[in-house]
Amino acid sequence: MMELPGLVPVVKGNGYGFGVHRLAGGAGRLGADVIAVGSVAEAKVALREFDGDVVVMMPFFNADAAAVEIMEDSRVIVTVAHLPELARLAEGPAHPRVLVEVRTSMQRHGITLDDLPKVAGFLDRVDFAGWTIHLPMPAGDSNLEEATHIGTAARMAAKAPLWFSHVSVDDHNRLREIFGPDVRLRRGTDLWLGDPGALTVTATVLDVHKVVRGQRVGYHRKSVPANGWVVVVSGGTANGIGLEAPSTNRSMRDRAKTMALGMLDAAGRALSPFEVAGEKRAFVEPPHMQSSLVFLPANAIPPAIGDEVPVTVRNTIATFDEIVYI
Repeated sequence: MMELPGLVPVVKGNGYGFGVHRLAGGAGRLGADVIAVGSVAEAKVALREFDGDVVVMMPFFNADAAAVEIMEDSRVIVTVAHLPELARLAEGPAHPRVLVEVRTSMQRHGITLDDLPKVAGFLDRVDFAGWTIHLPMPAGDSNLEEATHIGTAARMAAKAPLWFSHVSVDDHNRLREIFGPDVRLRRGTDLWLGDPGALTVTATVLDVHKVVRGQRVGYHRKSVPANGWVVVVSGGTANGIGLEAPSTNRSMRDRAKTMALGMLDAAGRALSPFEVAGEKRAFVEPPHMQSSLVFLPANAIPPAIGDEVPVTVRNTIATFDEIVYI
C-alpha cells in the first residue's frame, strides 16, 4: 500500500470472483484505511470484515431506508450525486459523512460543473469527505486531461480531497503533484485481477458417456453431430457459465470474433469455456444450473471422471464453488 499512497481498494459486486468478505479482509491485511463497495448490501458485509472506513459508491437516495440506516455507522461514507439529496442530508440531524460526485464525460452520475458552486452552501452541515470523480475508461493511454479539468473545477467550489476512478498509476502520481497529497485512487480490477497468471480456474469432470452420431442427449434431446463423447463437467449458470456481458467491440477483429461466435451459436454449436483434451469444446446444449454438457469428438482422448479441466471465465460474473490458495 505504501508504494501507492492514497490507494482505495474496490471490493464491489461479487468481489471480483473472490467474494466481498474475502477481499474486505484482504484489504485490511494490505494496510488499507478505507475501501469502496458498490451498494449498501455490500457495505454491510464489508463492515464485518474490515476495520476502516467504507465508501458506498452507489448514489444515496433519502427514500432508501437501508441507506439511511447504514449512515448511522461512523465508518460509512455515502456518495451523493444529486443536489436535492445533498440538501435533504444537510437539513437532517445526522451530519453524515459524504462524498459529492462530479459528473464526467461518462454521463452516469454526478453534479454538473455548472452546479458545483451550489454545493458549497450545504457542506458545513455534513461531514464532507471530498469530491469523487468517476471517469470513463481512457480512449488512449490517459485520462489526465479530463481528471485535471474536473478536479480543478471541484477544488474551486470547495477545497477537499479528490477521489478518482479509472486513472493510471502514472496519472495518479501526476495528479498528486498538481493537487497535493489528498488525492485518492480507487482501484479494483487491476488490483485484484492484474496478474492473470496468478489465477487458475478448473472444472471437475463428473461423467463421460460414449455417443454415436445422431444420438439424442440432454434435457432438450439434441442430436450429437458425430461419434464421440458427452463430457459432463461441473459449472453452470449458477457459476456464471454461459453468461456474458455485452462487448464493446472497438476493433474490426473484435467484431469479427463476435460475428463468428454468433454464427456458431445460431448453428447450435456454441463454444463452451471448458477446455477438454487440449481444446475448447462446444456445448451440447445450454449449460444447466450447476453442470454443463460438452461434446468431445471420437478422435480425442476423453478425460476420466474426477479429472480437472481448465475453464475460462470472467471473474466479475463468476461464482466459484471453492477457492484454493496454493
